[in-house]
Amino acid sequence: MFSQKMKLINLKIIIPFTLLTFTYLIFTSHTSTNPVRITTIVLDAGHGGKDPGAGNGREKKYALDITLKLGQKIKQRHKDVKVIYTRDSDVFIPLHERAAIANKNKADLFISIHCNANNTRSLSGTETYVMGLHKTQENLDLAKNENNVILYEDNYKKTYKGYNPASPLAHIMLANYQNAFMNQSLEFAAKVEKNIPKIGYRSRGVKQAGFIVIWETTMPSVLVETGYLTNSRDANFLATEDGREKVALAISNAFDEYKKETER
Repeated sequence: MFSQKMKLINLKIIIPFTLLTFTYLIFTSHTSTNPVRITTIVLDAGHGGKDPGAGNGREKKYALDITLKLGQKIKQRHKDVKVIYTRDSDVFIPLHERAAIANKNKADLFISIHCNANNTRSLSGTETYVMGLHKTQENLDLAKNENNVILYEDNYKKTYKGYNPASPLAHIMLANYQNAFMNQSLEFAAKVEKNIPKIGYRSRGVKQAGFIVIWETTMPSVLVETGYLTNSRDANFLATEDGREKVALAISNAFDEYKKETER
């Protein structure tokens, strides 16, 4: 009986002490670490090579040009940031390899650049996506179109564990994937869309959908749709050097703000 009481007393002492120690370790681990620094960014120009994207190849061309312009601006403004491209020419890169490049290089941010298309030609403007649920049929259709890129890959069923881009359920399951960097992704996405109107272009806001290219990344990640090639105004804007320059400028300004706030 005495030994049982002693055991209970010991447990009452040990358990709170253990919890207190554990809490202290968690607290000190968060308060004593080095400040967050953004030193590596991976820029992904959508499509490429045998995958033309929307607009009969215009998407892969415009996306690459905007991506290269964006990278140049970031390197000019931030000498401490390493810029890595998933592609810097007209070549095809599988979706899983794009994410692998970012993960391998321990990137602090991943930005995938695309152009949009829709049967409703009145739709125009930019949209910045983070990983999440499809809130509308339009978002689901867009994700399906972008994810169809895997059909260009050999053995895509094995690579993506049986994922079928034609299945709406597969996209919903993909979108439910827990993104540990959701808050940071949303913060950066909001800054992109906030800077778009400043260049005289229309912003359609921040949205969520299940894109494979950002699903497998292990850092804050966004996918930027830079305009609708099925809309005459957007198509004309993106067709010009000045238009693509302005889009790159808006995204780079967003990066400036995000880096400053994150490191502060």
